[in-house]
Amino acid sequence: MKTEILPADEIKSALKILQNGGLVAFPTDTVYGVGALAFDHTAIESIYTAKQRPIEKAIPILIGDLKDLNQIAASVPLMALKLAGRFWPGALTCVLPKKETLPNAVSATQTVAVRIPNHPAALNLLRATGPMAVTSANLSGQSSPTTAQEAFAQLNGRIPLILDGGETPGGIPSTLVDCTGQEPVILREGPIHLAELLACLKAPV
Repeated sequence: MKTEILPADEIKSALKILQNGGLVAFPTDTVYGVGALAFDHTAIESIYTAKQRPIEKAIPILIGDLKDLNQIAASVPLMALKLAGRFWPGALTCVLPKKETLPNAVSATQTVAVRIPNHPAALNLLRATGPMAVTSANLSGQSSPTTAQEAFAQLNGRIPLILDGGETPGGIPSTLVDCTGQEPVILREGPIHLAELLACLKAPV
């Protein structure tokens, strides 16, 4: 397989590949991610193959708009809506009850992790494609790429397209918070701290 690097505004090329079951890497507000359309089971399975990723590791969903949340989540608790309204787009990933129509390749559990990334190239792509299953564009266990060239060095010959949006900020992954209970539970520490989440939830609507 030949891997092309194209400018990040080549949305039509990316869309064509994704709609035909292919994978595309692109910049986010942390690192470069590689993804497939969220409801394409076979394409999502190929992410595991391309990355040599253990099959038991769930893949987060990225969306470009809050309205897309209902395609992914079986229900959206008020807690999640308040947090999303405050911190999206941004470094907060919410764990929600998974819609049954989502492939098991995304998550073998009853929940799914969802985020809106704060990066113009990612948002442009996601608003064109709809929800995507996305994980870092690296070989499993290797460093996460912050440039298209670093993604190419690891995934050359494994995916058809990398969208080049320049260097990404890198840094720590998003805060991962479970929104399925009565109170938010942080599953992975990140840029947004528990005190900020609780302050948001206590604020008047």
